Amino acid sequence: LLDYEQAIQLAKKENKPVLIDFTGWACVNCRRMEEKVWTKSYVEKLMRNDFILVSLYVDERTKLPASEQIVYKTKNGSEKSIVTIGDKWTAFQIDNFNATSQPQYVMVSPDEKALAKPKFYTPDAQEFADWLKCGLDAFKKYSGK
Repeated sequence: LLDYEQAIQLAKKENKPVLIDFTGWACVNCRRMEEKVWTKSYVEKLMRNDFILVSLYVDERTKLPASEQIVYKTKNGSEKSIVTIGDKWTAFQIDNFNATSQPQYVMVSPDEKALAKPKFYTPDAQEFADWLKCGLDAFKKYSGK
């Protein structure tokens, strides 16, 4: 998926956590993660079966519909023009997860509660899988699943 709101709706329907992938078209480390870590069978299986994956491209230049183009006031009080899809996801990442680097991975419950600390670039597939399992365990305890 490429839309956060759709991912949350699907997560509610399927009772699964959401794995947010803050990424960019021009992000070399994002491609490395996708090619070297996500393709490991144990990682791929976890991501496909146990999560709703949503990739949010912070450098997507497609303009938002005029009705969604806004001047957004951040939590720190500054204003930011939201004109493109990338602007929207960048503001979302900064405001909710205090970071602007990619890749950044965040696991949230269907009601948008963080399940573990965010993860950044890690070329170690087992470390990434362990992090996913940690979030999944937290989700099971949280949801009584």
